[in-house]
Amino acid sequence: MKVNGTLIWYYFICKREVWLMSHQLIPDQENSNIDIGRFLHEESYKRDKKEISLGNIIIDVMKKENGELIVGEVKKSSRFKESARMQLLYYLKELKDKGIVAKGVLMFPKEKEREEIELTKEDEKELDKVVRDILRIIYLDKPPKAIKNKYCKKCAYSELCFS
Repeated sequence: MKVNGTLIWYYFICKREVWLMSHQLIPDQENSNIDIGRFLHEESYKRDKKEISLGNIIIDVMKKENGELIVGEVKKSSRFKESARMQLLYYLKELKDKGIVAKGVLMFPKEKEREEIELTKEDEKELDKVVRDILRIIYLDKPPKAIKNKYCKKCAYSELCFS
């Protein structure tokens, strides 16, 4: 199994979600947060190229600015900013590994906020560790124990953890 941006995202929120997602256990599709996220992806940044697939990554937004390639990650809020930052850094690293130099920008359209992101050597080292740990989690026989955190209340997987 290949690591992808979604697993990077979940890793920084909940390790159990990494296992559930990697084993094709689909989250509750009636969850309003999933609907809001889909709507924002469809309706935001309409002038930019969207949903670009390249290997195991799907880039939300891609454009050229001043001769530089900019890749963007669109999120409904900055509540999960660190997860979003690491997901975007993962995309930048994957692009770099393919010989493509790019800069990143996190976009939170509801908050009208943007944050520019650049990949550093330290980020690359951290991502290597994260990818190894994600692979370890994926190959566990059972999901990691459910650990309640501040994100559980609105989680689309909550029924698989606390029902």
